[in-house]
Amino acid sequence: MDLGPVLTPVKDLGAFIRDQRTAAQISLRGLAAKAGVSNPYLSQVERGLRRPSAEILAQIAHGLSISVESLLARAGILDTADAPDVVLAIRADTTLTERQKSSLIDIYAAFCKEAEAQADVTG
Repeated sequence: MDLGPVLTPVKDLGAFIRDQRTAAQISLRGLAAKAGVSNPYLSQVERGLRRPSAEILAQIAHGLSISVESLLARAGILDTADAPDVVLAIRADTTLTERQKSSLIDIYAAFCKEAEAQADVTG
């Protein structure tokens, strides 16, 4: 039985996590500690042998200092079709790092929340 196509998304996610970890110059052990998971488990995630839950992905995202939303979208857990055009444009930008994209998306979300709060107060 060939599971290649089924496991490809998990392997892609693991490779993405590993790429982000190495770009951030964080050791496997360091990220495992930050994310609150074991070294062997994180290694299996990076090799595409395990598919972590949304909660574990959120912990890994925090450990990597990238947005939880981007990691959940990459994992196929979060549907990005409903994302605002601004967020889609930030994600599509090839000149920015994932960390920079995450920061911009977080700032945009904060401004949106602030605008909603202001609208509630005045309107």
